[in-house]
Parts: sequence; C-alpha cells; structure tokens
Amino acid sequence: MLVSVFLALFLPCVGMSAVFLVYICLLWYAAAYQSAGPGAENYHNEKTNQELGLSAAQLDKLPKITGKELVMGNDCAVCLDEIENEQIARVVPGCNHGFHLECADTWLSKNPICPVCRTKLEPEFFNPPESNPC
Repeated sequence: MLVSVFLALFLPCVGMSAVFLVYICLLWYAAAYQSAGPGAENYHNEKTNQELGLSAAQLDKLPKITGKELVMGNDCAVCLDEIENEQIARVVPGCNHGFHLECADTWLSKNPICPVCRTKLEPEFFNPPESNPC
C-alpha cells in the first residue's frame, strides 16, 4: 500500500520535472540562437549580396532573343506566363532556358542560377578570355 501511494505521487512529479526541464532547455536554445542570429544574419546577407546576385553589367552580357527564337519552350518559369513571339527574352547560357527579360533580370539579380534546372552561371562567362601573346 505504501509503495502504491509512493508511486502515485512520485511518477507524476518525475514526469512534470522532465517536461519542465525540456521546456527550460528549449528556452535556452531559442535564446542562444536569437542572440547569435542577428550578427550571423548580417554576415550572411553581406556575403550573399557580394557573391550571389548578378550586377547590371553582368546582366547586360547575357544573350537576348525574341520569343520566336526560343528553343527550350516558350513559357517563363518565373512568372509562369507565355513568352510571345515579339517579346524580348533573356537566355541563360549553358542550359539555354529562356525567360521574359524583366523576369530574368529580377531573378538573376538575386540568384545566379537558372530557375528551371538550377544550373549556376559560371564567372568565366562574364570574364573576357585572356589573350595569349604567343
């Protein structure tokens, strides 16, 4: 009888203590993550702006064609609208996927990858080839 009373009181206390301990650990983890978050986020944003988006000069180097010249289909994957024959489209070098000029510029200024196949735009495309004096 004494054992059953002991278990009836002890087990709920242990369970409540375990739940409270998990709650405290989660609060500590969240506080630690938030205090490191803004500094790490600013560093990440600076790095993202420097490494990921294409500049206006780089965007101007990408080929432009009309909608009727598209080879890989005539749907823009960014806005999901059809590229008409007379509209100007921008083609991603390497994979030849085409997009509306405005859609491609908006996307590529933030992400240097093709929105369809995720092919990365290589920096060699934007750098002029080195001339060999020989």
